[in-house]
Amino acid sequence: MALQLIDLSLDSPQENLALDEALLLEAESAAAEGRELGYLRFWESPEHFVVLGVSCGLEADAERERCGEDGVPILRRASGGGTVLQGPGCLNFTLVLPLGYSAGLRDINSSYRVILEPCAAALRLDGISMRGSCDLALGDRKFSGSAQKRSRYCLLHQGTLLYDFSLESIPLYLRQPEKQPDYREGREHLDFVSNLPLGSAELRERITAAWEAEPPERAWEMPSLEALLEEKYLNREWIERF
Repeated sequence: MALQLIDLSLDSPQENLALDEALLLEAESAAAEGRELGYLRFWESPEHFVVLGVSCGLEADAERERCGEDGVPILRRASGGGTVLQGPGCLNFTLVLPLGYSAGLRDINSSYRVILEPCAAALRLDGISMRGSCDLALGDRKFSGSAQKRSRYCLLHQGTLLYDFSLESIPLYLRQPEKQPDYREGREHLDFVSNLPLGSAELRERITAAWEAEPPERAWEMPSLEALLEEKYLNREWIERF
């Protein structure tokens, strides 16, 4: 099964997050009918926003007052993982995969390695390795984080790649996380994260090659996002529930 390549950034971060989940729902529906469907999607937000993991605490993780003053939206995604700041210079790569697509995907811990090791190799830079449970780092500095949402038949893997991101913005809008991977060793944001020395086009090309993704053979029809936006991504009750 070839993954369908979707290189599409929508106008708002809410719509981009909703489309990721909509692709998972499409693949899940196909799997329930006995069909295999998988995606590799790239997107990048033209504006900064804070996105909480599905179970993260807003007050604990985000500088809420500063975000409000500067017009930086605080959102919540459907996948797990920690809270991050996104915006220009942060490329998102989304994988939607049937759990039977590759050995090891059914177990959440091994699935991160199954997904991230090919991505790390594809970047072809000395010093890149998987660190913690779901990070990629150049040396000891993180440039990529990941999170997953799982359904009965498929998984959604959401990953980031920092390449030209305003790193100095991170401590303005994010608090120091309570839960940290061991390799962070308590470092502040600016001592822990780094940009990759690659451009957006190169990153897209190398990750696409790693997954042998191809543009859809037929005209691709974007799924409706209205219900997901109303239920989650524009719903302040859902966003601020923790």
